[in-house]
Amino acid sequence: MKILDQIADQAQDMPGQGAQGTERRGTILYARLLEKIEILRSALRWAPRLDRPGIEKLLHQANALRDEVMQLSHKERFVSAAAGDAAEGAGMQRAPRSSGERRRALLGRSFVFEGTFGDNPQLLDALEVAEKAAPTDLPVLIDGESGTGKELMAKVIHANGARADMPYVSVNCGAIPDNLLESELFGHKKGAFTGAANDRKGKFESAHRGTIFLDEIGELPLSGQAKLLRVLESHEIQRVGSDELITIDARIVAATNRDLKRFAAEGRFREDLFYRLSVIRVTLPPLRERKDEIPLLISYFSGEAAETLKRRPVLITPRLRDFLLNYAYPGNIRELRNIVYRLSCLAGETADLEHLPQDIRPRPASSAADGTGSAGLQGMASLSEARRMASDQAERAFLERGLKEVGGTVAELARRCDMNRSHLQMLLKKHGIHAKDFRRI
Repeated sequence: MKILDQIADQAQDMPGQGAQGTERRGTILYARLLEKIEILRSALRWAPRLDRPGIEKLLHQANALRDEVMQLSHKERFVSAAAGDAAEGAGMQRAPRSSGERRRALLGRSFVFEGTFGDNPQLLDALEVAEKAAPTDLPVLIDGESGTGKELMAKVIHANGARADMPYVSVNCGAIPDNLLESELFGHKKGAFTGAANDRKGKFESAHRGTIFLDEIGELPLSGQAKLLRVLESHEIQRVGSDELITIDARIVAATNRDLKRFAAEGRFREDLFYRLSVIRVTLPPLRERKDEIPLLISYFSGEAAETLKRRPVLITPRLRDFLLNYAYPGNIRELRNIVYRLSCLAGETADLEHLPQDIRPRPASSAADGTGSAGLQGMASLSEARRMASDQAERAFLERGLKEVGGTVAELARRCDMNRSHLQMLLKKHGIHAKDFRRI
């Protein structure tokens, strides 16, 4: 309670728009105050000496104080924006803001983001769109390559909106069997089908008054798309085996790594559903276009991994750091995070190139020069053997590149290459390539 009283006193003493303190000083004080409140809330959740009613009371007080501070912050920002518009109307022009200024402005507006982000203009565009969309109930479609942080962006939209204290329910549309899709999304009544031993709420009911995140929406079959469209239009669902209509109030955020517009043109995704879902569209750039963020992400994930593994952050040699800064990251941020966790687990105090996964580890300079290495050349008996080795390397590279393009779908790669599927499987086995390693998650 003493801590809470101190925070309340600080809130009362904070400078308003007419005070002598500058806007920057006020922003810093707001940030510090909010940080203390969040620390308090986190600590209270694990307080072993308080009974449940005491914890609930203190949490309620902390939430009420946070809302009060947020409202005051919004008022000051409104006054500041109005003053800026008036200045522009009087003939004063603002200089374009740099990426660093845009990033600081986001954080200064109490923007909730679980993680870290840098100054990449494309990502800042996406975050600013998300910030503006969050307080509304409009559907949002997040697209981008696998591993770019689409689910994190969905959580950002939820956390910065009016439904932040309500349920957040995540659904992987690509992982639900077709025959269970309707039951999973809308629930079922007891006895509706074999194995339905009890009434069960679906994901939409669980997300009532909150947010439902439909990941991999491009994998939803056409029958499921039609049912989802009805929910978007009527805001009502029916459990499987029931005639009762249930009103649902859930904010929908969807994500995909597919080109849904192309899918719609090909008849693989309903065009009307696409336009329903993409009222607000947020596109996340791949990590290869955000290389300036890689050092920041390495540092962040190193600290995260150290905390998870209960050890000190691993040190990185200069040559490993150079590799990490220049690697293409086909798996984007998820791949970078996995690499950092691997380094933190396998290395002692210092990580080097040998701790990288074998398939991405750079070859020695002698091998890179001719594609085989001097040791390999010395062991060759003839020119034909050298040709065979070069052919195998080209074949493996072709298969890996093809699997990346089709997201690890062997049947699709076989169709594109006009190749028998069983023969393609045999080639993959020959080179030790696993299609599942290329699937988009």
